[in-house]
Amino acid sequence: MAADTKIGRLEGLDLARFIAFVGMVIVNFSIVMGAEGAGGVLGAIIYGLEGRAAATFVVLAGIGLGLAGLKGEINLTIFTTFKRAAFLLVLGLLNMLIFDADILHYYAFYFLFGALLLPLSNRALGWVIAGLATTAVLMVLSLDYEAGWNWTDLSYPEFWTPVGFVRNLFFNGWHPVIPWLAFLLYGVMLSRWALSSARTQDALMLGGLMAFLLVNAVSAYLQPLLAMVDPELVDLVTTNPIPPMPFYLIAGMSVASMVVGLCLRAAPLLKSIGVLAVLNPAGRQTLTLYLAHILLGMGVMDELGLLGGQTTQSAFLASGIFCALAVIYALIWSRFFKRGPIEALMRKVAG
Repeated sequence: MAADTKIGRLEGLDLARFIAFVGMVIVNFSIVMGAEGAGGVLGAIIYGLEGRAAATFVVLAGIGLGLAGLKGEINLTIFTTFKRAAFLLVLGLLNMLIFDADILHYYAFYFLFGALLLPLSNRALGWVIAGLATTAVLMVLSLDYEAGWNWTDLSYPEFWTPVGFVRNLFFNGWHPVIPWLAFLLYGVMLSRWALSSARTQDALMLGGLMAFLLVNAVSAYLQPLLAMVDPELVDLVTTNPIPPMPFYLIAGMSVASMVVGLCLRAAPLLKSIGVLAVLNPAGRQTLTLYLAHILLGMGVMDELGLLGGQTTQSAFLASGIFCALAVIYALIWSRFFKRGPIEALMRKVAG
């Protein structure tokens, strides 16, 4: 399926970004509030969102990068992406001083390598994705995945050392380039499809659902078999984000496909009843809101003594309140400014 010859703004993608953002807020608030790993329906939702919401975000970033490459001169797109990657690296490292699970500095390298690989065909990108998945498995089998970690408080004391930084970035950090770059490249591949076509949207929804069910079924079947051989081999066939193995990549890509397809398919109806007008301004400010949920959201919770020892209900309530306030803020801001404050700063600094 070829990309549309004339590319307009796909408003469903802004909705998808907002949905992915909400998922990331729920996961991150649950972690810092100590509600992760709880049982019940809410605990199951948190578990299902872990790694999937962030993966969807990266796939959407890849779609954005791919569409930029289709709209303009590719060398200019690559150069601009390099500058934005540098901006995100600085921003992410500053954020690391506050929030150990920062994803922005990883994004910098996703974009760096993604821009370099942008001229490749979809077939070639598919081979790169397969190579990343294979390399991730070989690294987990041959290297110490727990190196540098303090699992007691989920900190990485060696992050600020050269060896620790490289290890965390490419191998065993929260969102390591190998294999997380695969999500961005998958997004680039999707950007070349006819995303405005209902047929493509249906294929993304149905194909994503079938792939998600299949990979989870195969994973559930293989885990007890490998456990009898060597319990440590079970990690190779789980869909858990840590360590990120091939089945996790497939699960993450399938969820992203479903979200993108559903949001694009539902966009015309949601636009007609005014939903997009309310939610999409927040979807266009996800960089600003990502930082806000750490600096403001977690900052307020810290002042109120809500970090640690909280219930899943409290985590969902806090997430709901923050996301509602984010929607209201973005809606008001969009009446006066085209971009969010951090998005405007990045545009001014990096183009």
